Amino acid sequence: MEQPRGELRFGIVGCGSIGGFLGRLLTRDDPELRGRARLTAVAGRDPARTRELAAELNRDAVGVPELLARRDVDAVLLCTPSGTHADLGTAVLRAGKHLLVEKPLEVTPAAAARLISVARREGRTLGVVSQRRFDPAVLLARTAIGAGELGRVTSVLVELPWWREQSYYDSGGWRGTRALDGGGALMNQAVHAVDLAQWLAGPVVEVAAHTAVLAHDGLAVEDVATASLRFRDGALGALLATTAAYPGRTARISVHGDRGSVVVDNDELAYFHAAREGERAPAYGAFGAANQAAEHAPSQKRDVSRDRIGLLYQPHRDQVLDFVDAVREGRAPLVDAEAGRRAVAVVTAVYTSAATGRPVRVDSGPPRTGADTGTDTGTGAGNGPCTGTHHEEDTS
Repeated sequence: MEQPRGELRFGIVGCGSIGGFLGRLLTRDDPELRGRARLTAVAGRDPARTRELAAELNRDAVGVPELLARRDVDAVLLCTPSGTHADLGTAVLRAGKHLLVEKPLEVTPAAAARLISVARREGRTLGVVSQRRFDPAVLLARTAIGAGELGRVTSVLVELPWWREQSYYDSGGWRGTRALDGGGALMNQAVHAVDLAQWLAGPVVEVAAHTAVLAHDGLAVEDVATASLRFRDGALGALLATTAAYPGRTARISVHGDRGSVVVDNDELAYFHAAREGERAPAYGAFGAANQAAEHAPSQKRDVSRDRIGLLYQPHRDQVLDFVDAVREGRAPLVDAEAGRRAVAVVTAVYTSAATGRPVRVDSGPPRTGADTGTDTGTGAGNGPCTGTHHEEDTS
C-alpha cells in the first residue's frame, strides 16, 4: 500500500466533547504537529453541533458520506458512541481511510474483531485511543518492568474512584445503556486502566467480579465494579472502577514485584523503588519508605497544557503522532486494535462473572496470524512494538 507523503490529513466523525477536544488539539499551534498532522473537516449526526464545532475550528462541516469521499482526508478520528464503532469504522476503512478510534474499540470482543478483520482486508491502519500509555510516568514504569528492574511481577492494583453526577448520565440518551455505552464505570471510564494493566503486567486470563448500581438512577449498567484478576504469568490483581466515589479521587495503578514497586497516581510517578545490587529490605518491609521517584523527576517533565474540558494535550498529541508514523512506516501503532480488543475482552469477562457469580476465562481471541503478531506490518491491526497516559475522558 502506498503511504501518504508529508502530513496526514484527518477528519473527525463525532462532535461531542472528545471530538471537540481532538479538533482543538489538531488545530492548536503545536510545533510537534506542524507539517505532520492536520484537521480538514468534521462530521456528526447533529448538524447544528457539527457547524458549531467547525466554526470554532475554522474547518469544513460536512456529512459523514461527504467526509469519507473527500480526497483531502487520509485518516479518521472516530468519536461517536462506543456501540457504533464497528459499523461506522467499517465504512471508514472501506472508504480507504486509516482509522483511530476513541476508546473502547467496541462494546464486545466480537465487534472489535470484526473491525480488525476489515482493517486487515482493506490494508489500512487501525488504532484505539489509550493516551495514558504516553504519560512519562507510565513509560518509565513500562521500561523498568520490561528490563526486569522490579523482578517478577507479583501483583497489580487498579483504582479508579471517580464521581459522575446524575446529570452526566442524563445528558445523552446513549449514556448508561448496554447497547451504545457497552457498560458503565468499567467499560466507559476504566477501560484505559485495563489496557495499562495488561500493557504493564501482561494479559489477564481470568477474572472473578461483582458489579452494582449504588448511586445513580435509571442505569442499565454499573456505577461500581470490582474484580480479582489473574495474569498469564502468574501475577494477581485487584480492580476497582466506580463513578460513585463522591467527590471523585484520582486514578492510580500500582505494580509490585519481588525486587521493586511502582505507583502511578494521576499521571505522576508517586512511588518507585527498584532494588540495587546487594540490597535487602527490612525483614518486615519498608512501609512506603525508600521512594526513588524523585531521582527520576527530570525524565518526568512534560507539557502540562490542558484543554478547557480538563484533558492534557501531550498524551493525546503523542498518540496521534505515533499513529501518523505508523501509517507512514507501514507498521502497527503502539496502541493497536488487538490491544483494544483485549481490553474489551477483560471488561466483558468481568460483566459475565458478575452476572453468573463464577470466575470467567478471558476470551483470548481468534488464532493469531502474521498480522496479529506484528510480522505483517501493512495493516497496523496487530500488536505494536514493545516500547513505551492521564486525565480522564469518557464522552463522545
